[in-house]
Amino acid sequence: MSSANALRWDGGPGHYEVWYLTLTDPASGIGVWLRHTLLAPVDGPAECALWLVAMAPDGDRFARRATFPASALDARDDPFALTLGGADLSDRGAAGEIDREMAWELSWEPRLRPYAFVHPLVQRAGVSQTELVLPHADLAISGTVRLGGRLLELDGARGGQAHLWGTRHAARWAWTHCNDLRGPDGEPNVSVYVERLGREIGPSTAVVGRFRGEDFAATDPVALVRARSRFGLSTWHFEARDGARRIVAEVDAPRETLAGVTYHDPDGRPAYCFNSEVASMRLALWDRTARGRFGWTLRDSLSAGGRAHFEYGQRQSVAGIDLLL
Repeated sequence: MSSANALRWDGGPGHYEVWYLTLTDPASGIGVWLRHTLLAPVDGPAECALWLVAMAPDGDRFARRATFPASALDARDDPFALTLGGADLSDRGAAGEIDREMAWELSWEPRLRPYAFVHPLVQRAGVSQTELVLPHADLAISGTVRLGGRLLELDGARGGQAHLWGTRHAARWAWTHCNDLRGPDGEPNVSVYVERLGREIGPSTAVVGRFRGEDFAATDPVALVRARSRFGLSTWHFEARDGARRIVAEVDAPRETLAGVTYHDPDGRPAYCFNSEVASMRLALWDRTARGRFGWTLRDSLSAGGRAHFEYGQRQSVAGIDLLL
């Protein structure tokens, strides 16, 4: 298939699939999270949905969702084009509306090759029940987003677009994506606990990024074992290594900015996601210069205040955080 966004669903039961876009408006600081979803349950008809969630640094939040039968979804591969309920997504933009209160008309030019988080060796091992790829890891987005009576006019806003699919969500996971670190082109990554045989295995932290024009990929089995990750509802510390380079990162998402939403697996089990599109990140990039414990040299110290995208998920809801969708 020619596009990393191409539909993976074969029409059968037991599958879910998501295309999502995140961006930050540099003028207002508002972060936007747009999702096109497909859920084919083990029992019952498949359905699709459009989601738009946005939040301001002061905690003001916006959320809408519209659902449709699977027959409302039309997807083509070459070139990629997806239409759902009158909303369009392609490799060059997105446009649509929900309830006439939330609307978007966005365009971009592809900048980088796609990045995959699940290494082929991990795929063959059958460990991952969800696969994630970034067709567009770093975008300069122009256009408009309407949030009720508020209009965002974007001109080169930084963002990214991802595609994931699988048979069930992880038992617990964290995800972050940041295009506005001071210095590099962008740094997306994901950390996952995988539930197998009734227990958690992990965390398994796959990291991909691009710094000073050089790709960073810590996705093979050795890198996953070597990585370190501690995450919770609103914070995350992770470390990962790719050859002679290592990154150490901290993510902070103020609790008042979190938007709670509910996902469902094809078997009907719920998973609860708590998302902030206005999180902060601090990242250190190290180079290997010699063997031994002290053989690392700090290359860059980078930060993105209020411009990182963060998601934490688990199987239970969290008291004190409203579920918006």
